[in-house]
Amino acid sequence: MNFFSRDMKVGGGASAAQPATAHEMSPQAYQEMKSSLHRDLLNRIDLEKIAYLQDARARNQIFGVIQDLVASLSIPLSATERERLGREVLDEVFGLGPLEPLLQDRTINDILVNTYDSVYVERAGVLEQTNVTFKDNHHLMHIIDKIVSGVGRRVDESSPMVDARLADGSRVNVIIPPLSIDGPVLSIRRFGHVPLEAEDLVANKSLTPQMLELLQGAVKARINVVISGGTGAGKTTLLNVLSGFISSKERIVTIEDSAELQMKQAHVVRLECRPPNVEGKGAVRQRELVINSLRMRPDRIVVGEVRGEEALDMLQAMNTGHDGSITTVHANSPRDAIARIETMALMANLNLPEKAVRQQIASAIGIIVQISRMSDGTRRITHLTEITGMDEDVVSMQDIFVFEKRGIGLNGRVLGRFVATGIMPRFADKIRASGMNVPPTLLDHSVEV
Repeated sequence: MNFFSRDMKVGGGASAAQPATAHEMSPQAYQEMKSSLHRDLLNRIDLEKIAYLQDARARNQIFGVIQDLVASLSIPLSATERERLGREVLDEVFGLGPLEPLLQDRTINDILVNTYDSVYVERAGVLEQTNVTFKDNHHLMHIIDKIVSGVGRRVDESSPMVDARLADGSRVNVIIPPLSIDGPVLSIRRFGHVPLEAEDLVANKSLTPQMLELLQGAVKARINVVISGGTGAGKTTLLNVLSGFISSKERIVTIEDSAELQMKQAHVVRLECRPPNVEGKGAVRQRELVINSLRMRPDRIVVGEVRGEEALDMLQAMNTGHDGSITTVHANSPRDAIARIETMALMANLNLPEKAVRQQIASAIGIIVQISRMSDGTRRITHLTEITGMDEDVVSMQDIFVFEKRGIGLNGRVLGRFVATGIMPRFADKIRASGMNVPPTLLDHSVEV
């Protein structure tokens, strides 16, 4: 296939005045040189033909053209610098430009673009600034448009905030002026190329084998589970792990604001919210999807995150035969999770008394799993808490496991231990009735980490 325009020849072109050596270049001058190469490349290739090409042969051919253009530059470049410059221009054509090296680095958990010339990443829970920059705000917006258009969404002045996702499932949030003062802001929450398994959580000391066995029994026994935690605590990762315990014979319906769950079963129906169109109409929110999912004959309903009035419909589903549902919620403790679910349910404006909502919560939710990110970047399940019913007007609960923080060790590592409270959960009978055993060391269990 010929990618080149008929009136263009390979060679010559980008020869704008440059500094004496590559090492003397400022970041701005380097971006200018790269943009000049990009423009020359676009003059030499057929954009319509390459728009649909992703195969390695096409990329190698175009990389050869880029290398010819780099060789025609008046500035002396080493072989390593030529390779790097060529790869970056290739990423502008096929990928996400300056973000590509960061996306290929599997040690990075978050990519945070504060401004076009200020990019941070998080590795192992620690933020660090990178030397990655964009040419200007227009260049950054071009990359953002590539991302959001790939999932059928848009971002402009009439819709300046958007959630999207990358091909690997990574979560993307964008906010642009006039809401962001200094220019477009891009946040990418990475998900591992290989999803974490239950054994990985134990190896990372996020929980103990006994805690995992209890959670596995609760999911298989169709106990409704709420995963609570702060931003970046690992709620979605834990939800993915717990969902792996659901039988492959069951029909699962997932509901998400922006799709990111990684279900392992074959019988899964995935639903995703839709933002409003240019006229501000046509939005489909989680509440409507939850209501619709009840007509789809689900065995399990998995809501990626409850964040609004759909909490009431989720509670109704849990109370009307859809046992074993799983969801996540932003909260700092199990008690806060109950309060937040109550508040969100009241947002439905059905004039329900608070006590009625609490009764719904007490009868619907079986267990709350609280997960937290420690100061050293590790994730720990700090509470496994059972909801036991109502005590007058208060939802009563009891801790089955807790994580006791003991202090800070070498290199800032958080020290502590997982402790069993000695209380046998009431849903243990349901676990036994479903044909599984309750961990024998459940009541006298303690592990130092």
